[in-house]
Amino acid sequence: MSHMQSYTIGQAARLLGVSPDTARRWADAGRVATHRDESGRRVIDGPSLAAFSTELAQSEDDDASYTSARNAFPGIVTGIKLGDIAAQVTIQAGPHRLVSLLTREAVEELGLEVGMQATARVKSTSVHIDRT
Repeated sequence: MSHMQSYTIGQAARLLGVSPDTARRWADAGRVATHRDESGRRVIDGPSLAAFSTELAQSEDDDASYTSARNAFPGIVTGIKLGDIAAQVTIQAGPHRLVSLLTREAVEELGLEVGMQATARVKSTSVHIDRT
C-alpha cells in the first residue's frame, strides 16, 4: 500500500477549478476536512478531496462554462472498479466526471488509487488516463 496522497489548498483549488481563496473558504467553513502536514501546511487527504469534488460537481450550476487545454482534464481519481480483466476508473476534474474503461493491468501499472491525482485525456470516444 502506498502513502496516501494529500493536497495543499492551492493544489486542491486547481483540481477543483476554483481560486485558492474559494478553496480556503470551503476549508475554513468545514466543507472539506483539512489537517496539518509535517511542515505545518494545511492539507486535504486524497480520499476526502475525491469525495468533496464529487459532491461539489453534483451541486454545480449547469450553465457554468469551463474550458480545458487540448482535451486534457487534470483531476482526482474518485473511483476504481476492478474486474478480472477490465477496469473502470472515474476521475473528477472540476465539474467534469470522466469514466474510462481500461484493462486491469493498465490500472495496476499506473498504480492508480482513489484520491490520487490523474489526468483524463479524451480522444474521439476514448478516455485515456495518465498519472500526474
